[in-house]
Amino acid sequence: MEMGWSARQGVLLCLTVSLLLPGRGDTFTINCSGFNLHGVNPAAFQAVFDKKPFRPVINYSVPTHVNVSFTLSAILEVDAQLQLLTSFLWMNLIWDNPFISWNPEECVGLKKLTIAAENLWLPDIFIMESMDEDETPSGLTAYVSSEGRIKYDKPMRVTSICNLDIFYFPFDQQNCTFTFTSFLYTVDSMLLGMDKEVWEITDTSRNVIRTQGEWELLGINKASPKMLVGDVAIRRRPSLYIVNLLVPSGFLVAIDALSFYLPAESEIRAPFKITLLLGYNVFLLMMNDLLPSSGTPLISVYFALCLSLMVLSLLETVFITYLLHLATTQPPPMPEWLHSLLLHCTGPRKCCPTASHKGNEGLGLPPAQLPGLKEPVELVEKSLGPGEAQAAGGSGWTRAQRVELWVQFSHMMDTLLFRLYLLFMASSILTVIGLWNT
Repeated sequence: MEMGWSARQGVLLCLTVSLLLPGRGDTFTINCSGFNLHGVNPAAFQAVFDKKPFRPVINYSVPTHVNVSFTLSAILEVDAQLQLLTSFLWMNLIWDNPFISWNPEECVGLKKLTIAAENLWLPDIFIMESMDEDETPSGLTAYVSSEGRIKYDKPMRVTSICNLDIFYFPFDQQNCTFTFTSFLYTVDSMLLGMDKEVWEITDTSRNVIRTQGEWELLGINKASPKMLVGDVAIRRRPSLYIVNLLVPSGFLVAIDALSFYLPAESEIRAPFKITLLLGYNVFLLMMNDLLPSSGTPLISVYFALCLSLMVLSLLETVFITYLLHLATTQPPPMPEWLHSLLLHCTGPRKCCPTASHKGNEGLGLPPAQLPGLKEPVELVEKSLGPGEAQAAGGSGWTRAQRVELWVQFSHMMDTLLFRLYLLFMASSILTVIGLWNT
């Protein structure tokens, strides 16, 4: 009788865990004696560990509630060609085990324990968009409270599918989705919920994230109220690409625009433009690794326009050089429609201009502001002898006047192309500023 009474007193000093099954009951006890001297005895939890293969519920018709949250700690890589986002995050899981409970006062004030996660039942939560095999490191632990609440933090390197839109590269913003779900259990067995509010997850991720590279975190939103779906918004930092791509390209185009101030009839202008064009092609080849390998971003359209404009400028220079050479040797009569167009663009007060500076004034620029063509009189003196400046072909124009008309036409072409350069550069700068600010 005394031994039985002592045993009952010992039971009162122990931690009791009840296993309630439909139609029957079973109890096991965890002896807390010695916890304050020798630490926690793993054998005291062996009965809980034996239940690891089974979902911890008293009634199997009741689903297990699992609260999920995550902390995004790094954005490692964004592969635009494969449409993949590689990130590192901590997934936080919280659930209740009704088979674990103890009175801290009877167990030397113990309120929380850390137990090896491999000894406990764990929810099989994974990210649906993930393309990698689960490589969770071994040796992780879980926090178990005296009420049976278990908190488990799991580090994950996730390579997930993401629908990437690179049209506005390098000013692009991407939205990638993380869908948390169970691999085996349905909603009848497991219900997922949010452990934290979305703004808490966003603030924690911004404080923890360590990458200062190409991408920055904008925010995290809950994409669907019915499913546990997180919408992660990230934005590319464009500084690297502005310095290495847009600025050098803009400088080369600006230098090409300034080359219009070189005399068109000189032997310098065409080789100078050819050198710039070759240099621009070398620049594109060297910077090709910085551009996305798939799709057609807006910056590729910009480079194509720059290259086309430089080629057009070279062709215009070659044409004007040929035209001036033809005008000084055997000037053809100007067609009436071309002469009317020239009058409309230059706006002269006389039908036949008599000086090239008047044609330049009609273009809106003084002679010193346009490509440095020599005065028509100088060109005529090289090709005409005395007495040759007379009416020719019944056109009513002297040969000198014909040369002057073609010179004015070359001025008009240079001016139009120069203004096209200015319009293109101004539009490009405004577009970059607008995209950067938005």
